[in-house]
Amino acid sequence: MKMPTEVKIIRSPRSMQDICLKLRARGKTVGLVPTMGALHAGHMSLIARARRENDVVVVSIFVNPVQFGPSEDYLKYPRPFSIDTGLCRAAGVDMLFAPGAAAMYPKGHKTFVNVEEMSNVLCGASRPGHFRGVATVVSKLFNIVLPSKAYFGEKDFQQLAVIKKMARDLNMPVKIVPCPTVRESSGLALSSRNSYLSPSERGQAAKISQALSLGRRLFHKNKITNSARIISSVTAVLKTIPGVRIGYVKICDPATLEDIHTAHARAILALALHIGNTRLIDNSILGDVVN
Repeated sequence: MKMPTEVKIIRSPRSMQDICLKLRARGKTVGLVPTMGALHAGHMSLIARARRENDVVVVSIFVNPVQFGPSEDYLKYPRPFSIDTGLCRAAGVDMLFAPGAAAMYPKGHKTFVNVEEMSNVLCGASRPGHFRGVATVVSKLFNIVLPSKAYFGEKDFQQLAVIKKMARDLNMPVKIVPCPTVRESSGLALSSRNSYLSPSERGQAAKISQALSLGRRLFHKNKITNSARIISSVTAVLKTIPGVRIGYVKICDPATLEDIHTAHARAILALALHIGNTRLIDNSILGDVVN
């Protein structure tokens, strides 16, 4: 286990790139954990894996303005930078890349990356331009940090699928490493946005994982493969949350994100909803063992 040391904070994309070019020239492997900060145990699990698998670990903290819609929470998104720095130090992170928006998108920036079709379904249907923003910033991070491996949580499954497709289509020499969702004891998936929930809303949000477990149980134990039947039962559980607004409940292909009408073990059961003003997402592979 690497002992905690002072983490080096780098603000300039050019400086970060120069450092990583030299590391790669020396044959060092670089692991990147891209984040928007407000680090929690889910992020720390990504960092721990990157630490085990690479010579150098870089964590990026950048609240990316181009993936937020006009009415979304860009300005109020939590930014506890000093706390995040301490967590990175304790986890043995070597470098913290924390550029400003003007450094990442200087005046005259006109180039964006868009993964067609996959960006317009699920969360993309109600958040136009979101995944264009995600793909653009991640491609920039890959070009700046030049990682051997990059680590992403499976909770954001659509994001993970879009990034995997982008890296494959554009021949990016980086291995995308999916990492399991980390959950609270109630089953609620960890998210920086959980801090927006009131105590009562947080208690109700535990029903999200219960709904996903029901979907898996119907598939495993009841042998139901009709997606519409599974979705109907999952939706019924979610509707017991007071004031819930359901964005979608879908069963889809893990590679293309297209709807699947006959469920199979590799299919993804995915959902998005609002509890109060807080938007939450979660998912499960139908073939996972039922808890």
